[in-house]
Amino acid sequence: MRRIIAVQHTQSVHHTNGMVGSWTDWELTDTGRADARAIGSALKKKLEGEDVILYSSDLKRAAKTSEIIGEYLGISPVLKRELRERNLGRCCGKSVQWLRENLECQERTVDDRLFSDAESRRDEWNRLKPFFVFLMQDPHETVIVVSHGDLLDVLFAMFLGLTVESLAEKKISGFPGAVTELTADGSGERLVRRLVDIL
Repeated sequence: MRRIIAVQHTQSVHHTNGMVGSWTDWELTDTGRADARAIGSALKKKLEGEDVILYSSDLKRAAKTSEIIGEYLGISPVLKRELRERNLGRCCGKSVQWLRENLECQERTVDDRLFSDAESRRDEWNRLKPFFVFLMQDPHETVIVVSHGDLLDVLFAMFLGLTVESLAEKKISGFPGAVTELTADGSGERLVRRLVDIL
């Protein structure tokens, strides 16, 4: 039985100041740090005695969330660029209002890009896919993944065996600090035990 616990990073400064997240490197807020501690404490109780590994996006808001969680579990996160949020190109460092006013392309398919230098959903899928294959073969009993809302939506679609094209019609939307628990057994059955929930 493989268990994946996916954690959406906790509240970041960009959740409070009207700025775009994406690849802009925001810190956690005080609330975000407190929520990360609560998740870490809950996971420590839940995973006591288990063989656990922790992977995280290398962007500050996810890396700090995973660092705090790791302190409770006695492990250090392995930072992975593949787990970064979708790159929205030239709007990084800009406000959400600027994004709306300067949008180059509406997203209607997984190949559309909001800006010419941004990733499409397919680009994001292709970036994550090799790591997802690696993740499903990881020998640890429990794998924790700390990442971002848009990227985790792609990971969930892959886990459920959906196609990349499904991302244009379906979305599993989380919130800061949301926890999802996925399990897969040797027969290939994949289950969602907990979906964008709080611990």
